Amino acid sequence: MEKLKSIEEFSTLKNSGKYIFLFTADWCPDCQVIKPFLPEIEESYSQFTFIYVDRDDFIDLCGELDVFGIPSFLAYDHGQELGRFVSKDRKSREEIEQFLESLNK
Repeated sequence: MEKLKSIEEFSTLKNSGKYIFLFTADWCPDCQVIKPFLPEIEESYSQFTFIYVDRDDFIDLCGELDVFGIPSFLAYDHGQELGRFVSKDRKSREEIEQFLESLNK
């Protein structure tokens, strides 16, 4: 999973394809729980490009997008927000997959 490098890159990416932005942080225990199965999820939902967004590096972006808990997922397709799975709660693999499946409807 690529890591977001700048706010400008976020704007460019979200407007130019199908992306899942994963808002997370290395210190977040709930984020570490999902880390082992993320590569399989990325592979299963390859119609999206997954981008790692470090909450601490992009705290202003989090505020702008109302991302007040991690891990959180935002989905975009050429600038249109398709959906969001945003909360401070721990997320299971099943919950993440249900969210991603809901984007295909």
